[in-house]
Amino acid sequence: MAVKKTKPAASTEAAPEPAGRVDLGLLDGLLGYRLRRAQLAVFQDFMTAMKDYDLRPAQFSVLAIIEANPGLKQSRVSEALGINRANFVALLDELEQRKLARRAAAAGDRRSNALYLTPKGESFLKEAYRHLLQQHERRIEAVLGSADKHLLLSLLDRLTAL
Repeated sequence: MAVKKTKPAASTEAAPEPAGRVDLGLLDGLLGYRLRRAQLAVFQDFMTAMKDYDLRPAQFSVLAIIEANPGLKQSRVSEALGINRANFVALLDELEQRKLARRAAAAGDRRSNALYLTPKGESFLKEAYRHLLQQHERRIEAVLGSADKHLLLSLLDRLTAL
């Protein structure tokens, strides 16, 4: 009598993961994916460099815009940075609580707030920026080199226009 061969039952145990790099499949060739991964790496390095200042990238950006444009309306700062209104208000509340920035009624439009750095905010930003340049930006430049860093900045500006 012939014995009927049967397929072995599918294993419910996961196969061991292969050692080494994970194949990213379709993601590997997608610019958006690569940009996001690079952003995450840069932001993580920023957070490491700024840990003593308790400063996140968005907070630094807001302080930098206010410093460069004292009296700019709150809505213009949030638009310039692409931060939605609700998130921006919470972020600005934190900066005010830390006495780094302040709101004042905008000239000619009492419904709008103009933003200013406090004296503490001015010195804080200068010190944080000096520290940031010494640590974070130097690490990035060490990875890319000066020429490639400038090239990348130029290429990112072109993509931003998209």
